[in-house]
Amino acid sequence: MPKVALTTLGCKVNQFETEVMEGLFKERQYDIVAFDEKADFYIINTCSVTHLGEKKSRQLIRRAKRLNPQSIIAVTGCYAQIAPDQVEAIEGVKVIVGTKERHTIVDLVERAAHEEGIVNAITDIMQAKEFEDIPLFAAPGRTRAFLKIQEGCTNFCTYCIIPYARGPLRSRKLKSLKEEAEKLVRAGFKEIVLTGIHLGAYGRDLAENVNLADAVKAVLELQDLKRLRLGSLESIELSPVLFDILWKDERFCPHLHLPLQAGHDDILKMMNRHYDTAEFRQVIHKVMDTVPNVAISTDIIVGFPGETDEMFEQSLVFAKSMDFAKIHVFPYSKRQGTPAATFSNQVDEHVKKQRAHAMQMMADEKAQEYCKRFIGKTLSVLFESEHEGIADGLTNNYVRVYVDANSVLCGEIYNVSLEKVYKDGLWGKICK
Repeated sequence: MPKVALTTLGCKVNQFETEVMEGLFKERQYDIVAFDEKADFYIINTCSVTHLGEKKSRQLIRRAKRLNPQSIIAVTGCYAQIAPDQVEAIEGVKVIVGTKERHTIVDLVERAAHEEGIVNAITDIMQAKEFEDIPLFAAPGRTRAFLKIQEGCTNFCTYCIIPYARGPLRSRKLKSLKEEAEKLVRAGFKEIVLTGIHLGAYGRDLAENVNLADAVKAVLELQDLKRLRLGSLESIELSPVLFDILWKDERFCPHLHLPLQAGHDDILKMMNRHYDTAEFRQVIHKVMDTVPNVAISTDIIVGFPGETDEMFEQSLVFAKSMDFAKIHVFPYSKRQGTPAATFSNQVDEHVKKQRAHAMQMMADEKAQEYCKRFIGKTLSVLFESEHEGIADGLTNNYVRVYVDANSVLCGEIYNVSLEKVYKDGLWGKICK
């Protein structure tokens, strides 16, 4: 039985796509092994959001080549899509797929095993019209199941390469979405996370006239589902209907990831973001005032071209005032092919690192403050993993909780009495 190893860089969408490809290999009787083992085929699902993602992608390709010099290495994902020539130049690469045609991945690697040269399946992603609807042939190897329902983005933020890597908007049809969710629930998953490149745009391209709220309703019709969570969502796309479901259905996790990106209006405008800080603040306050214990996480980019020290300080103050539960901080990464890469007043790398450190220090303080609110309370936790006698998992509002591993089974939900701050979350005790 041939052996295949798969690995993923980047977002939850990439993680889902790797799980789908893994299912395709299982259907064809391949043996799935860990990426650090010797395999006949290596599938590397790459990221191109930052230069670091591309660097890690190249490192993984070279690692696979060292593990088995005779292996067939297939590179897929965003880096392969936007820079196929760079990928092709890396020694050992035999298949290049990109962000389309993943449903043919098994055929492509088998073809490469019997042909000389490189099998290049890259197509013009900007001409993509339909969602690539690949069914799940095997249950994902994790306790929370990601379900991709949307592809592509047309926001064209000036710093972002993703619209060029993922193409125009395409949505999974509601019937297919529900069928895949049913599979996951039957497989025993307690929580489903709906993901997409521009999740809030779900349904805009479909003739059936549906939107993200309809997708949420469809999944919540599954009676055995315990939790539903959303991936990243633009704040201005939190519709009244979606907000109403969040407020009323306790299975809809009180956790929203709403990217801010910058806390200064001039920078937001240069980024081509479609809101200002006042609009963002209004949405956040409405959610926090209405939904008990809600967690709002966000992304912030520091060192965007033209960001002065004063602008950064204002952004820092604004972010701190929002009481985010978690902030993902990124120094601006110059992406060739995006408008921001041509902007004047590029910020020095050393300054970007300093600003990232300052923002991260504030973010860590705010995250701990949020966690401390729940000491002495009891929350339900879905446990995900165990290491050295300690199990950890997430509450519905995305607080990571640690307990004695002898008291839980991973993949199950328990009520936990939360006792103290521990690592990046809280330590607790299972309620009997």
